[in-house]
Amino acid sequence: MLHQGDELELRIEKFADRGKSLTRVDGYVLFIESGVPGDRVRICVTKRKASYAEARIVQLLEPSPLRTAPRCRYFGTCGGCKWQHVHYEAQLEAKRQRVYEALVHHGGFDGVAVRPTLPSPRIYGYRNKMEFSFSTERWLTPEEIASQQPLDRHFAVGLHVPNNFYKVIDLEECHLPEPITVRLLNALRTFFKEQHWEPWDIRRHTGYLRHLVVRTGTRTGEVMVNLITSRYDTVRMAELKAFVQQRFPEVTTLVNTINTSPAQVAYGEATHILFGPGVIHDKIGPFQFEIAPEAFFQTNTEQAERLYEVTRELAEVKPEDLVYDLYCGTGTISIFIAPHVRHVVGVELVASAVENARANAAANHIPNCTFVAGDLLQVLTPEFVRMHGRPDVIIVDPPRGGMHPQVVRRIAQLRPERLVYVSCNPQTQARDLKLLREHYRIEAVQPVDLFPHTDHVECVVALRACQA
Repeated sequence: MLHQGDELELRIEKFADRGKSLTRVDGYVLFIESGVPGDRVRICVTKRKASYAEARIVQLLEPSPLRTAPRCRYFGTCGGCKWQHVHYEAQLEAKRQRVYEALVHHGGFDGVAVRPTLPSPRIYGYRNKMEFSFSTERWLTPEEIASQQPLDRHFAVGLHVPNNFYKVIDLEECHLPEPITVRLLNALRTFFKEQHWEPWDIRRHTGYLRHLVVRTGTRTGEVMVNLITSRYDTVRMAELKAFVQQRFPEVTTLVNTINTSPAQVAYGEATHILFGPGVIHDKIGPFQFEIAPEAFFQTNTEQAERLYEVTRELAEVKPEDLVYDLYCGTGTISIFIAPHVRHVVGVELVASAVENARANAAANHIPNCTFVAGDLLQVLTPEFVRMHGRPDVIIVDPPRGGMHPQVVRRIAQLRPERLVYVSCNPQTQARDLKLLREHYRIEAVQPVDLFPHTDHVECVVALRACQA
């Protein structure tokens, strides 16, 4: 019987959810932070439940052959990456296994073949968006503490420490975004401190600097800097504009978003354009998309294109097909497949995203897309089908929480010949597929890695209607 505080030696069996690893002690499940399958470790139990316990590694006794040296000096403290210490090939297999186990344990499927995870073309420098937080509470890394150097503990801009809402690591390097992002981060930090601009105090809800968001157009080279502050200050913004234009001519637009609420979010009630058009653009396939400061756009542009190619391929679209694209967002999938089908009808809850989708279709000269704003529970009705036609193919790409059961039932009632389910959450995807198993059979399962060095995985599942 294990108890909190117990220490023992063991060998780690496999990866588990949320970037953790797993092993069993006399059948009892033990989740271990930052372990790698094959590691022999000494662990300390930190939490005990009836069916499982959690533990941390006290000593790495024998490293797994799947281990590699992490590139970033903040790895292990910063929560931006979970798997920099794992060979990329092993990351891909862990993600394939995660999808398979979700289908088995959450979907009740047995013997479903899951294809190897499609790798990202780049495993560093792939992110086109980074969101950094300001804080008056700086988290010091073990190396910073050991240096005994005088450090400013009351100003930090970077990423939050895992499971700590208040403290932020003052990042000077990050290998996930384009290099311009980190150069901007470091230069702006120096500028803000020299100007004595006060960071946001998350506990007291006071201060000025709240977030720094940098977005880059992977295929256009455009760069957006969005500074989120608690108020608009004309003088300060003039100073910031002059600094950015002088030091970073590659920045194509600078905006200032105002968030006066206590909520610690990187958007707000007003956005001021300081220079440039206030948007950037990026391309997926032959299509160009406008990206506003708060707009959703896949953070790995190159791999998003592959994800959409897989979606189109598994949908087996034909020129005469009518396609429903449910949870269509800003219309990226709809526009990507539109040239290959008769018509696409996209449905999205967020009205501003639907406006963006219509603008994107017009800008790309795509005439055969119709976008509808509304909740699928109210929109997906017999009247909607009579108005737009019965679909040959349905593509769904819901948020992490998956689909409402009633939406799943209405899709089953529509009985399109082909159904493609794109998801960023294998567990909720498997849960929804379980509701469809009487009506559809799984033909292909393709994981796609958009987020190297994290445990996140996108998965595309192709289904075909069972014969009545």
